[in-house]
Amino acid sequence: MWGVLRSSGGVGPGGDVGGLVEVAPAAGLREVFRRFSPDARPLWRWLWLSLVLVVVSPLVDAGAVLLFKVLVDRVLLPRDFSAFVPVAGAFVGITLVVGGLGFAGQYLGAWVGENFLHRLRTRVFEHLHTLSVGFFDRRRLGDILSRLTGDVAAIETVVLSGIVGLVANVVKVVVFGGVVFVLDWRLALASLVAVPVFAAAARVFARRIKVASREVRRRAGSISVVAEESLGNVALIQAYGRQAAEVERFAEQSLGSVRAELAATRLGAMFSPVVDLIQVLGVLTILGVGIWELTAGRITLGGLLAFLVFLAQLYQPVQGLGALSTSMFGAVAAAERILELLDEQPRVSAPAHPRPLGRARGRLRLEGVGFTYPDTTTEVLSGLSLTAEPGQTTAIVGASGAGKTTLLKLLLRFYDPTTGRITLDGVDLRELDPAQLRANIAIVLQETLLLDGTIAENITAGRPQAGTAELVAAAEAAEAHEFITALPHGYDTRVGQRGRLLSGGQRQRIAIARAMIRDAPILLLDEPTTSLDAHTSDRILTPLRRLITGRTTILISHNLLTVTDADHIIYLDHGRITETGTHTQLLTNNNQYAHLYHLHHPPTRASTATPSVGNGAVT
Repeated sequence: MWGVLRSSGGVGPGGDVGGLVEVAPAAGLREVFRRFSPDARPLWRWLWLSLVLVVVSPLVDAGAVLLFKVLVDRVLLPRDFSAFVPVAGAFVGITLVVGGLGFAGQYLGAWVGENFLHRLRTRVFEHLHTLSVGFFDRRRLGDILSRLTGDVAAIETVVLSGIVGLVANVVKVVVFGGVVFVLDWRLALASLVAVPVFAAAARVFARRIKVASREVRRRAGSISVVAEESLGNVALIQAYGRQAAEVERFAEQSLGSVRAELAATRLGAMFSPVVDLIQVLGVLTILGVGIWELTAGRITLGGLLAFLVFLAQLYQPVQGLGALSTSMFGAVAAAERILELLDEQPRVSAPAHPRPLGRARGRLRLEGVGFTYPDTTTEVLSGLSLTAEPGQTTAIVGASGAGKTTLLKLLLRFYDPTTGRITLDGVDLRELDPAQLRANIAIVLQETLLLDGTIAENITAGRPQAGTAELVAAAEAAEAHEFITALPHGYDTRVGQRGRLLSGGQRQRIAIARAMIRDAPILLLDEPTTSLDAHTSDRILTPLRRLITGRTTILISHNLLTVTDADHIIYLDHGRITETGTHTQLLTNNNQYAHLYHLHHPPTRASTATPSVGNGAVT
């Protein structure tokens, strides 16, 4: 595991190699907005209300500043206290209005933003479940989780809060710019000189911040990759004493994240003083011109002070537009990673007009099937032809790496054959909806897959509409009811992540009960007893026989002790069928099957009964 994980997945700034996650394809701001704005359409009416609040707020702020001019010119300079009370009352009223508008705008913005994120996050998660199993074989789960959580959140900046911020700042520029022109157009013209300087500085920094932000998101994905893979295999790591190496590997990615964050922070920290310097120089210039206007009698002291306040209010949204552009470009770097996921298409999908499939009879046929995994050149299966009749058990045996599990993936249509075809009741699987196909299949795997829920939830996952009586019946048929009812919470007992709170035999019996309750005509068994000890395997065989009865069963195994009573045995060698027949016929042929069988069943014990999971009695 760790040898593979140490391979690098990309190159960071300055040629830094070591990130486990590659950089996603670049996308422009316009493309990001176009792709994600439809997710916000159901929220547009609330967004419009938020924009109304955004427009009203600067108007109220402008009223407060003009009231300050009145305070200076009509109260302070003439020292007329009688005018103070109404002005003070107006200030209190405006403050309350500003506070109310601020609360409403902030809460409404948060409500719209969180609902948008909920919709988008759910859409991305739903899309991930449409992708073929091969996608998850190629991609690291930790990076996918990082994109689903952290990167999705950044898109809200581009589609919603960024738009609101843009409108808010533009309205403020228009309102405060209009007021300063009314107060003194000469000062207003002089103040606008700084605006293009602001814009140029923001543009220069935004490009660099986008590059730095892209590396920050990539490093965040790398950290998630290491954490998920390392903690998910903690038993293996501790057993081999790899804790220090894993900590070092995690620290390496964490340090890469530190460097990326510092690079982005340096740019942000440099941008702020540059903008402040531009603002100070602009204010000093305006102040000089204002003093000259004051001495010339073209503006009052209150008017000059109000102008300076409005100027600060004007520079603030201009500065905000610059900061917004940098944050938007930073968010685009995260959106690129989500777009990469959404642009991924399943390799296996339902046809435009699938053939209807009810409950299948269960006749499976392979006709010259060959298969090569995507992005590889080695043929895993070659020229496979066989037929599995309804109600019969067909065993696929062979040494490890012969292609047995790959064949199971083709039957589940996780992949399509590279050559040849697979039919169910005479219909090519590619003409069927994969969901309808899999509804006719039950599986029991070597690695028992359980969800972190209750025992009842894991069993009824085979058929969610099943009732309590069916649940108990399936558990009894799988010989799981006794141990389940002995647990403190019975069927409501939680199994833990991947069922780790249960023993291997208990997990396997729950998997058998799940297949029982599904009651599918086709059953796929992939090494169902290999990971169990001999005693536990013996206990599993009886419920397995019940499960097999009356179903088309494909039994994948390299342990020949479990297949002796199969109706047909297919021996695979490097992806090719080299022998077919019954157990007795293949032993008589004395070829590969007989050799492999005697490895498990020495001739000196040939007369001893051997367990099997075929349709016949135990032999």
